[in-house]
Amino acid sequence: MTNLNYSRRGFLRSTVGLAGMTLPTILKLQSQALASAPKAKSCIVIYTWGGMSHYESFDPKPDAPSDIRGEFKAIPTATPGIQYCEHLPLLAKHSEKLAIVRSLHHNQGAHQGGMYISLTGHQPVGIRAGKRTNWPSLTAMVSRFQETRSGTPRAIRMPYSMYDNGGLMAGDDGGWLGYNYDPVLIRTPAGTPYRGVTRYNDLELKLELNTEKERVASRRALLRQLEQKVSIGSPQATGIHENYDQLDHFHKMAVDMLLDSPVREAYNLELEDPRIRDMYSDHVCGQTLLLSRRLVEAGVPVVQALCSAGDLAGGSGDNWDTHRDHFPKMKDRLLPVFDRAVSALLTDLEMRGMLDETLVVFLTDFGRTPKINGNGGRDHHPGVYSMVLAGGGIPGGQVYGSSDSRGISPGSNACTPADFHATVYKAMGIDHHAELHDQLDRPFQICDGEPLPIF
Repeated sequence: MTNLNYSRRGFLRSTVGLAGMTLPTILKLQSQALASAPKAKSCIVIYTWGGMSHYESFDPKPDAPSDIRGEFKAIPTATPGIQYCEHLPLLAKHSEKLAIVRSLHHNQGAHQGGMYISLTGHQPVGIRAGKRTNWPSLTAMVSRFQETRSGTPRAIRMPYSMYDNGGLMAGDDGGWLGYNYDPVLIRTPAGTPYRGVTRYNDLELKLELNTEKERVASRRALLRQLEQKVSIGSPQATGIHENYDQLDHFHKMAVDMLLDSPVREAYNLELEDPRIRDMYSDHVCGQTLLLSRRLVEAGVPVVQALCSAGDLAGGSGDNWDTHRDHFPKMKDRLLPVFDRAVSALLTDLEMRGMLDETLVVFLTDFGRTPKINGNGGRDHHPGVYSMVLAGGGIPGGQVYGSSDSRGISPGSNACTPADFHATVYKAMGIDHHAELHDQLDRPFQICDGEPLPIF
């Protein structure tokens, strides 16, 4: 392999140079290598829990029959020939930043399965929340290949976990990578909450911003004493060692973040310019995405933001599971909040010169059915749906694939969540065929898909 880091003089002295490669040839190779090198250094994953309708977002069907196209109109975007739903007017202005994938599909019609395959890229076989044989989430897997300074987590997710009627979902953690790769869960400290049910039952790292460093340091000394008292080989420790280690890991992370990490300052949204905070809105969705930008800027490589109420609760709250009253819910409560918050994030990243190095990933369970049901809603539809990428060196203003004329199945370039994950890995400079070993030293290829040709 030619080393493209040679100096010009050193190259011309080399045997490769003597073999007939000219200076213009090597400069061309250098240029090509730089052009193909991954630009993304960090990643923000935005998840819309419940299944965002492709019709009422990035794949409207204005020419379909009225009982399929629904109540909303399609509007032009900044990119000729590309249309979005009329209730995404701000994102329509950012279309030159977005790569829309309209031909995704899978075979999981329930929320747990749809969320799992979308977030891990793998089929949900024998899964259970917290089970260490589950596949790692995309957030966890990307973080596995990142390095951070001491006290800075590889990955953070906010503002709470996903539940369905009280059941915690599988697929949101480090899975077989181990608890050291679980994205750290923190609560967004501000913002009007989504209406509906949200649960705070699982382990959450609480950053108390008013805690003095002296108190934190004394807590760390106490933690060391506890470590000495609970020996690994003691009978009382044997059965709880793994749980103790996990809790100990989070305690240490909390202390480090409060003492030494730039995450502490990033978490304090009061330090943000009031004009920027207002741009995101005072809703928890906007404040979570603002905090995502602040955390990435502070050195956290991967952040996952949930833009929904936490528990689907039968679709009754502000989540994307719109089995009933779909159109008023989308128009009044979901799309305006999402449109403003995500548009603000893209604007903010661009203004700070961060967009080219920050990959923004949109994920959801599945799409919604073409037919509107008797309750004025759309039901689950994994047959085809849309997801989106922005920044991170991926050219915007493009659409990959299509659904058919009625949005029922892929019309061209059908692809899977695994292909979408492979695309994310490529953008982040990760070999999508990389092999990792679980805690039992069993080998796993991280992805079964292939990158989409959108670079």
